[in-house]
Amino acid sequence: MHLTVADVAALLRTSPKQVYRWIDEGELDCNWFHDQPRFNRTELLEWATARRIPVAVEQFLDEGDSAGAPSLAASLASGGVHRAMVGSNRDQILRAVVEATQLPTIDKDILVDVLLAREATGSTGIGDGIAIPHVRHPIVMGGSAATVSLCFLSEPVDFFAIDGSPVHTVFLIISTTVRGHLQMLAKLSAALSDPAFRSAVLHRESTEEILREAARVEAASTPPSAG
Repeated sequence: MHLTVADVAALLRTSPKQVYRWIDEGELDCNWFHDQPRFNRTELLEWATARRIPVAVEQFLDEGDSAGAPSLAASLASGGVHRAMVGSNRDQILRAVVEATQLPTIDKDILVDVLLAREATGSTGIGDGIAIPHVRHPIVMGGSAATVSLCFLSEPVDFFAIDGSPVHTVFLIISTTVRGHLQMLAKLSAALSDPAFRSAVLHRESTEEILREAARVEAASTPPSAG
C-alpha cells in the first residue's frame, strides 16, 4: 500500500505542511498519482532512519497485533551481537555478516546476492558509520523467527553511505513476513533515534547492555493495552 501525505505525517509525527516542504525541497521522494503524492512505506522508513527522524511504531500495528509483532530485543538476541568482523570492502563484509547469522532455511549465497543487488539501488549506510542492509521485498522464512544481527567491524569499510563516512557497524534484518519486516525496520529506526540506545551501539557496549537498551526503547514506544 502506498502512503498519502496524511499517512506520512502520522508515521513521522509531523504536519502535512512539513511533508510538503520536504517534497518541495527535494528532500523526500514520492510518486504522483492523479496529482497527489504517494510514498513507499519501506523507502520512507529508510529515509527517516537515515535522518534520525523518529517514527510512530504503533502505526505499523493493527488492533490486537502488538502481542504478535516481532520484538526488537528478542530479534537481536536471536541474531546475535558479533564483534571483530573482518572484510576489506562492502561485499566481503556482507558475506561475513550473513555467514555469522544463523539462517538454517536460507541459501546464504543467494541472500548475499540479494543484499548486493539491494545496495546497487542505493546504499543502506545511514550515516555515523551505521548500515542496515536488508531487502525491500523480504526473504520469507517459513516457521522461523525474525532476526536482527548486530555486527561490529574490525576496520571501517566504504558503504557509499549518505554522509560519505565509512561503516563500522552493521545491522542485518532478516524478516519472516513483509509486515514483520516493516515493523522491525520501524522499531530499529525508532531505537536508533534514541540517544541512549545509539550511544550503547556506537560505544560497543556489552551485549547485555545493548539488549537492555533495546527492550527499554521498545517498551517506551509500545502503546498500552486497552482495558
